[in-house]
Amino acid sequence: MTMLPIVLFWCLALWGLTSRKPVLIYLFFGTMSVGAFAAVPTALTGGLTFTATPIVALMLILRTFVNRSGPSTVLAYGVMPQRLMLLFLFWLVAAVTTMFMPRLFAGDALVVPVRGVLSATAPLRPTAQNLSQFAYVTISVFTVFAFAKVMQAPVMRQHALQAMCLGGFVTAATGFLDFTSQYLPLSPLLEPFRTASYALATSVEVLGSKRVVGLMPEASAYGSHCLAFLCSIYFYRRAIVSNRVRNVYAPMVLGLLLVCAWLAKSSGTYVGVAIFIAVAAAEWLLRANVTEQRGAIYRRGLGGEMTVVVSIIIACLVLVIVTPQVLDAVFALIDRMVLQKGESDSFAQRGMWRSVALASLFDTYGFGVGLGSTRASSSLVAIASSTGVIGAMLFYGFLLQSLLRPTQGTPPETQLVISAFRFSFIPVFAVSLMTGDADFGGMVAFGFGITTALTIVAVRERDWFAGRRQFSFG
Repeated sequence: MTMLPIVLFWCLALWGLTSRKPVLIYLFFGTMSVGAFAAVPTALTGGLTFTATPIVALMLILRTFVNRSGPSTVLAYGVMPQRLMLLFLFWLVAAVTTMFMPRLFAGDALVVPVRGVLSATAPLRPTAQNLSQFAYVTISVFTVFAFAKVMQAPVMRQHALQAMCLGGFVTAATGFLDFTSQYLPLSPLLEPFRTASYALATSVEVLGSKRVVGLMPEASAYGSHCLAFLCSIYFYRRAIVSNRVRNVYAPMVLGLLLVCAWLAKSSGTYVGVAIFIAVAAAEWLLRANVTEQRGAIYRRGLGGEMTVVVSIIIACLVLVIVTPQVLDAVFALIDRMVLQKGESDSFAQRGMWRSVALASLFDTYGFGVGLGSTRASSSLVAIASSTGVIGAMLFYGFLLQSLLRPTQGTPPETQLVISAFRFSFIPVFAVSLMTGDADFGGMVAFGFGITTALTIVAVRERDWFAGRRQFSFG
């Protein structure tokens, strides 16, 4: 029974690799919620877990660049400052630090190993996790390169946005299946997708009720995926051409994801959803105050969105009036998962990971300890401690470059997509500062890639029109 999902996945993946249809893009988003599934039997990998999404991303990279012009395209993207040079340099620095620093500073710095006792430090030394974490980061980096190439085609951008909605639906569906498994015998259906070699926390309860994990290793990881899809679908949906997907399917998926985010009972997810609501409200006010002439595309859908929000508020008020005791359960859960989080053992443990990781950065004179050497529980701390000061400056320099890509004079779709990336990134990034690691993941890689692709297209069209004018006047 365990081999059936593996065989099914590889059949779909090989179909995507050989098909001319965008199967790999749909698989990329569709497999994000299956983080507890080892796509390669762990007995064949020495205990390492290779999940489905990185494998699909690797196939997308191969499909995009294994051709006559592929290497030159990668090189061109990697050496041009306005494209992906900073990200490429970050990857080179990460490769050097991961290869040499665990050996150069072996025994001179203390770390919390990725595998082992989670509350104890150990001297720095090379491990298999250095290789696996570097492999994941490498795939994420070159997934950006692949999307920067593939997303230059308008039809592929639409497929990607629709695939994002599909991925959000799969995330919600797996969550509801996990929740329903408390009452129906669904475990035999879910267990074949829980084959990862790392510890899985799938039966944890809070205040007498189960924390929903979907097909992820734990509730916090599942909640993070719900938040990532929630933010992305909400802000990117305005760039979807299909009225049915944009106005019917996407809002339905958003509602399902909100419910699943609540059922995950993750403090980081709750904080992220609160930030998302604040960012969405601020973005709505900005759109409402844009003039008709300058921002007609941003004003589209304002009335419908306001109607939905008012309807939800009225429904919640009616529910509270009819059953006022429902607020007791809500307040109790928020108090337990958010307000009392500072008193929990996990909060203290994660704080210890961050302090040890920061200390290791100073112990290595700012060079870092290499990817996969230490736990950090913060994307900022993880990138700095793993790749050093230089690596962190390069990565966050590229992040700023992506967020600040110009939109003036670009087509409406470009303005909508780049704006969506900026707003959708804020809640996810805020949560990653509390729970993230050095691998920025598939959703952020897609955002980096599609914004870069649109910038390349805008520059190409600008140069083409400039050439036409010069030719005409000449």
